[in-house]
Amino acid sequence: MQSIKFVILLTLLLSSRVCTAQNKVAQVFLTSGDQKHLVERQPPLPFHTRERVQPAYQGRTVTVDASKKYQTIDGFGYCLTDGSARLISSLQMEDRKALLQELFGNKPGQLAIRYLRISIGASDLSDSVYSYDDMPESMTDIQLEHFSIDKANIHLIPLLKEIRTIQPSIKILASPWSAPSWMKSNDATKGGRLLPRYYEAYAHYFVRYLNAMLKAGIPIDAITIQNEPLNPNNNPSMYMSAEAELAFIKNYLGPVFKSNAIKTKIQIYDHNANRPDYPMTILADSVAAGFVDGSAFHLYEGEITALSRVHDSYPDKNIYFTEQYTPSGGSFKGDFLWHTQQLIIGAVRNWSRNVIEWNLAASPELGPHTRGGCTTCLGALTIEKKVISRNPSYYIIAQISGFVPAGSVRIASNPLEQLPNVCFLTPGGQKVCLILNTTEQPQTVTLNDQQQTAAINIPPVSTVTLIW
Repeated sequence: MQSIKFVILLTLLLSSRVCTAQNKVAQVFLTSGDQKHLVERQPPLPFHTRERVQPAYQGRTVTVDASKKYQTIDGFGYCLTDGSARLISSLQMEDRKALLQELFGNKPGQLAIRYLRISIGASDLSDSVYSYDDMPESMTDIQLEHFSIDKANIHLIPLLKEIRTIQPSIKILASPWSAPSWMKSNDATKGGRLLPRYYEAYAHYFVRYLNAMLKAGIPIDAITIQNEPLNPNNNPSMYMSAEAELAFIKNYLGPVFKSNAIKTKIQIYDHNANRPDYPMTILADSVAAGFVDGSAFHLYEGEITALSRVHDSYPDKNIYFTEQYTPSGGSFKGDFLWHTQQLIIGAVRNWSRNVIEWNLAASPELGPHTRGGCTTCLGALTIEKKVISRNPSYYIIAQISGFVPAGSVRIASNPLEQLPNVCFLTPGGQKVCLILNTTEQPQTVTLNDQQQTAAINIPPVSTVTLIW
């Protein structure tokens, strides 16, 4: 009888130890709107079985369900403008290498940026306006005999090569701000439309660009047809209606890509969420849609839920978020709150596979920029000689990018009005949850994962990223 009691007692003790061993512990990283905490590691957060939770633990509840999976994540990052490339390249070698490791490395404390956007030719944050086939006034080059990416070889391509040694699988999206002026209705860098008689030449312009970049060691994962096609007021810029973009893809770019065995993805639209009809017009054409990978959005106008409207209408096509700036006149608290809620959480909950903030680096004078380019665009970094300052969009991306590698999958979690959140399952089997407290008061949140639960207190206007 004594031996039987001993066996029962031993069994219960071992069972108790097994249950305790299975309890999860989450890593916690916090950024607060008052900047007292900037992606700062907090004490580990233990999970408990739900039966052990006392009333004091009860608060707003986020329930994670990894059995419900949504889109795969490609990554988070920035636009590497010409100006960014010039400023980063101007750093001394040791300083530059240290910064690139911080931005693109995979070690703890590094951002592990896995997605970049670059311009095809100049953007408005370049030193000057140019395309890769500029011609004297009244001259054309339909055979693209003068095509050259030499200007990209000054700063951009050498820097991209350094980045790829750190993050070899980084995805690069390339977008033109304008076609060469001689292809346009106004023969100018600003505004105008792509003339139909040059559609074929422009399709080959893309092919020449992609092959030249590949030869230089920079594979391009995707292109958009035109940055902000409904905004002809930037310099450079070009207006392109949905009908024109449809015709260009359907009859020229798509077939030319196919005949040249180009595997680079085509993303359409690349503008604000107030016009979901633009990509839907293109996707409604089955031939054009056959060449299209997905739709790209910005959020200077419209609602982020428009991304779901496009996805729900065409669920076989991907969604991307490709640009949002932080203004020089903004505040850390306001910008961090808005971008985290609308983009990191909002865009991803509305099916985006990525989030790209705008300019990676700017000078203290918010340059370089073209005449007529953006004069209020704050970089994620401000670089003045050797001094590097980190601005709101640095921390917006830092709070998520290093914790959610490419190949992660968004999983289900219940939305809360004052505590928006988004959760992921990584390729390594970890779960990651980002929760934002939008209120001016601390909030206690209960996090449920299967039969285990944890409670965390989130300071006012702050974000926590939990990994377990």
